[in-house]
Amino acid sequence: MNKNTFDAIVIGSGISGGWAAKELCEKGLKTLVLERGKDVKHKVDYPTMHTPPWEFPLRGQMPLEVKKENPIVSRCYAFKDDADHFFVKDKEHPYIQDKPFDWIRGYQVGGKSLLWARQVQRWSKYDFEGPGRDGFAVDWPIRYEDIAPWYSYVERFIGVSGNKDGLETLPDGEFLPAWEMNKVEKTIQQRVNAAYPDRNFVIGRCAHLTKPAAHHKAQGRGQCMARSMCQRGCPFGAYFSSNSSTLPAAEATGNLTIRPHSVVHSLIYDDAKGKATGVQVVDSETLETTEYFAKVIFVNASTLNSNLILLNSKSSRFPEGLGNDNGLLGTHIAFHNYRGSLSARMDGFLEDYYYGRRPTAIMMPNFRNVKKQEMDFLRGYMTFYSAGRGGWGNARNTDFGPGFKEANSEAGAWGVYMMMQGETIPKLENRVYLDDEVKDKWGMPVLRVDVGYDENDEKSLKDFLDQGAEMLEKAGCKDIRQRDSGQAPGLDIHEMGGVRMGKDPSTSLLGKHHQLHACPNVYVTDGSSMTSTGTQNPSLTFMAFTARAVDHAVKALKRNEI
Repeated sequence: MNKNTFDAIVIGSGISGGWAAKELCEKGLKTLVLERGKDVKHKVDYPTMHTPPWEFPLRGQMPLEVKKENPIVSRCYAFKDDADHFFVKDKEHPYIQDKPFDWIRGYQVGGKSLLWARQVQRWSKYDFEGPGRDGFAVDWPIRYEDIAPWYSYVERFIGVSGNKDGLETLPDGEFLPAWEMNKVEKTIQQRVNAAYPDRNFVIGRCAHLTKPAAHHKAQGRGQCMARSMCQRGCPFGAYFSSNSSTLPAAEATGNLTIRPHSVVHSLIYDDAKGKATGVQVVDSETLETTEYFAKVIFVNASTLNSNLILLNSKSSRFPEGLGNDNGLLGTHIAFHNYRGSLSARMDGFLEDYYYGRRPTAIMMPNFRNVKKQEMDFLRGYMTFYSAGRGGWGNARNTDFGPGFKEANSEAGAWGVYMMMQGETIPKLENRVYLDDEVKDKWGMPVLRVDVGYDENDEKSLKDFLDQGAEMLEKAGCKDIRQRDSGQAPGLDIHEMGGVRMGKDPSTSLLGKHHQLHACPNVYVTDGSSMTSTGTQNPSLTFMAFTARAVDHAVKALKRNEI
């Protein structure tokens, strides 16, 4: 028991787990990080990071038999033969879909921080006020002012490129130099911003080092080369990942122990002590069971897995799962609606081009129902667009041979692409739960997912398609085409909820510092803790929440409160 006892245990090593490890270790706690997947070391274990495209047998595509065996993960844009080793294969980790749900996972040290799209925007005060004001979900127990300094703390460490845009709907942060828009993108931005006083397109904010600061260089991280090979693992450490940043920072303290191949079965609750004392782990390779013990436990296994672990953490005190006195654990799962997109062309500008492969698009913060309820649907959506030129437009109707080569050597016309990132409303009936009979190879109950769209999502989608077409038309675009992908929830990879924060223990699982109401030495700071989804990419908020929660946990430990 002494050998397996630590000051703190962190379940998961991804975006939030890496931050928990860094903060706990830097504050002097001997910390064990449990990761169910394989070990991945920065640079050492990025096998395709420098492989040229012509050395991949299918030039980046996956074999047909692999797609047939893995229909869910194959729908992910980054699942290609340069990064398939970082993705969970469908048949290896099954789950049950009561409704279609594409659960995209990355089981390795670093988790999906090796694969994420790296877009980081702050929430505004309107996002935290939304549920309480508009009467859905439950009121957040915190406000923007509570999290703002932690946003700054995280942004400075990870490195975020962006402009100071002065928008109250998208608060400014601590920024490195921003990426540049091309000529057509600037034209669309200017025309749309001029036509709509409440709609502001700005360059996207992303966790890429455009001009590394001294502390980034001290981490061994370098400038982004705009290669657009990020899903392979970045050898420069130019985009933020747990592997290149937080985990090395934690390791440098001498307080970190990482145990890969560790499937967390459940948390151990001690009735006499009235708190969790450790975790039970199944070795993914040997199937051996081991118990580890700590004073404080951070659950950061990613949204659905965190729900699964807590639901499976049953005891005489918590027969329905740890902290689940109100029966709400696993409910109110939400996500981002990505179904809507538009494409168009922009005539002219044939003398203009651009260079590099910029890792971010242009974005517009939500403009619907911001300060009051004004539409026939709740909340709204962020909008993203980009413009570019391709050579295939000139070559499509040309035979192979010299004519094809000549036609394809010139840039074609300008194309424009626009998409939505819509907020969905957490609902009781959108839930995950444990199957009563089916278990996986590690003896864990298989998770059942019962999550779907509703009428609110359909109305928000229609509004985006109508407004997007109108904006592109005002910008001067032609041949505007609307598209509803019809994709299942989950492919956004932004699932949230199930262990939501709130003020009232009868309607929420966590308090304002991310502690379980009924077991305060357990903190949950990944996406499962979210009360609502907002319209922004969520990872920056997960990281800020985690840093804030660790600060509280360490102080509480010193006061013997947990």
